[in-house]
Amino acid sequence: MITTSIVLYRNSVAECHAVLDCLLDSPVEKIWLIDHSGDDRLSVLREYSPRIEYIPHENSGYGAGHNVAMRKAFEINPSGYHVVLNSDIVFPPETVQKLAAFMDEHPHAGLCMPDVRNTDGTRQYLCKYLPTPFDLFGKRFLPSAFTRRARARLMMMDADYSKVLSVPWLSGCFMFFRMEAVASIHGFDESFFMYGEDIDISRRVCRNYDTLYCPDAYITHAHAASSYHSLKMLLIHIRNVSHYFNKWGWFLDRERKWINAAAREFNLGAAEVRRRPGDPLP
Repeated sequence: MITTSIVLYRNSVAECHAVLDCLLDSPVEKIWLIDHSGDDRLSVLREYSPRIEYIPHENSGYGAGHNVAMRKAFEINPSGYHVVLNSDIVFPPETVQKLAAFMDEHPHAGLCMPDVRNTDGTRQYLCKYLPTPFDLFGKRFLPSAFTRRARARLMMMDADYSKVLSVPWLSGCFMFFRMEAVASIHGFDESFFMYGEDIDISRRVCRNYDTLYCPDAYITHAHAASSYHSLKMLLIHIRNVSHYFNKWGWFLDRERKWINAAAREFNLGAAEVRRRPGDPLP
């Protein structure tokens, strides 16, 4: 069984219809819409399909909204899959089925993501290693000439995207979870409001499961990059990214170095399986 959730905040109905059409053409059996808008304008979406359950909810953050749905999903689907995705995603009907088959073929995978493309068909480099403070704050505030090499390394730009990759940080725009993996860590950390929660949950899943890129499926993401256009969103971004480093360590983060090294080893073909914290690196 495959379930899914989308957190809404004053989205356009047309945008919602586009992603819902994709989900309804796929083998997804249950769709939860968690609406943080604070009004009932999007309540019309509950009439779109009997597979949809619309839930108005206090805006307590992106991860907290998805947790509402994932707790319900676990009650009816403890051994299946759950998809967390944004409303600005579209994909062909076979994408979800391909990802489910991929997870079936990789029983140690707790989380995977497809190839992510821009609306013009070019790749969005959303497969990433765990970031350092320089990776995130340098990218945002320094000229690109100073950060180009670090960004390329962080975003796996030299990786072979025609093969399976080990990805310590998978984008929150589309996360395909094994239900038992997300339940084992109790879902998203709700102390993150928005931004940083996908790094955190990827990392926690990565401790005990593989977190992988599937090369055979793709989605199209109309990425808005709202923190580049809104001072309010920029401040939210800074606060939540700082919270991530306060939680895991700013500079003395040995686990980050270990996880990234193990993933690079796998991605370069130096290991058949991804090593886990506690296993020796060669």
